[in-house]
Amino acid sequence: MSFIRTYTKPKVFGVTVLAALVLGALAGYLAKAAEVSWLTTTLEKTGDVFTGLLQFTVIPLVFTAIVVGITSLRRLGGNRAARLGGKTLLWFAVTSLIAVLIGLAIAVVFKPGAGVEVAPTEAALKRLASRDGGSWSTLLDTLVPTNPFSAFTEGNLLQVVFIAILVGFAAYALGERAAPFVDFTRSAFDLVQKVVGWIVLLAPLGVFGLIGTAFATYGNSFVRPLFSLIAAVYGGTLLVLFVVYPVLLRFVGRISPVKFFGKAWTAIQFAFVSRSSGATLPLSRQAVADLGVDNDYASFAVPLGTTTKMDGCAAVYPAIATVFIANLFGIQLGVWQYVAIVAVAVFGALATAGTTGWFTMLTLTLGAVGLPPEVIATGVAVVYAIDPILDMVRTATNVAGQITVPVLVARSEGLLDDEVLDAPAAPPLPDAPREAVPA
Repeated sequence: MSFIRTYTKPKVFGVTVLAALVLGALAGYLAKAAEVSWLTTTLEKTGDVFTGLLQFTVIPLVFTAIVVGITSLRRLGGNRAARLGGKTLLWFAVTSLIAVLIGLAIAVVFKPGAGVEVAPTEAALKRLASRDGGSWSTLLDTLVPTNPFSAFTEGNLLQVVFIAILVGFAAYALGERAAPFVDFTRSAFDLVQKVVGWIVLLAPLGVFGLIGTAFATYGNSFVRPLFSLIAAVYGGTLLVLFVVYPVLLRFVGRISPVKFFGKAWTAIQFAFVSRSSGATLPLSRQAVADLGVDNDYASFAVPLGTTTKMDGCAAVYPAIATVFIANLFGIQLGVWQYVAIVAVAVFGALATAGTTGWFTMLTLTLGAVGLPPEVIATGVAVVYAIDPILDMVRTATNVAGQITVPVLVARSEGLLDDEVLDAPAAPPLPDAPREAVPA
């Protein structure tokens, strides 16, 4: 048990995954250079098992996450809370739209993942051949299932998302009458999350097999696409962090970006190191208070933002990673597929309030553009290999946005105290958590 507790610590687990990445690359390179067939087969089977386990969770995770998220929005009841909550969610959507457009622009211009094509399975090719995202009518035809059960059995994620949204809003409208169903769905979501957690513990083995197979097949040419993904994600998130937020703060919130970062930097730094928005919550709450936001509103907005406002994980990253995975498989995305990416980023985070994370949002985005589960599972597993590196800047961007939006709303509602804003920042919390679960 002590070994398991040590292994599951974020720092230990992150190092283990990175070690598996390096060892897998070395094993794959050796298998290709020395033509060791048994090693190539072992790497391939190891990666296939991990991919299959991930694929097993995709459909139930997406459906339950959306339904639970939509019904959880009922907590914004009450006139004042509803008004402030609505304005807060609107700003969440606006900044998410800006973030996802930046992510898409970077992905389209720099084409991360281009140059090496990972061949999809025969089943995936058949699924792709049967789908055409080039027209609005085709998108509608593939969006609405004639048989709701076939969407689940055939693995049509776009239709599953449509069904989940429909069912979620129906349960929201029914209120207490739908409580038993909502409770059941929430329990199912918790079960799926638990299973995903167990599968994630196998990530080092999966990364070893998948990266090893990639190097055994393509050699060291696979290094460039991985670094292109890292560069694209850091470029997009840093633009949001140091350009978009400061512009909004200056011209909408009428606050000096220097003053903002002076009081929020401790929280942003801790988020980068801990890779956890939740663990950073006390520091984020203190930063918002130091910036002069009304305590009652801050107590509502900061926790809501911690679970919902994730421009790094839910907007910039899914946009770039989706294009990256499509490029890896040699798949050309159409106009309506790019529209789907934007729609998921803007509405997906709000619809999955309380459950948003990079895995859920990336899976939702990949499903919305019509990629088959086989491609999704393989692509997610590949990007998981370098996730610790990406997660640091994603989480820092998340937390910066979680602090920015309450400040903007507080200014517009007259809930921001300029005297507190101009006062020196309070010292960091002495009991800030040292260990954290990745966002």
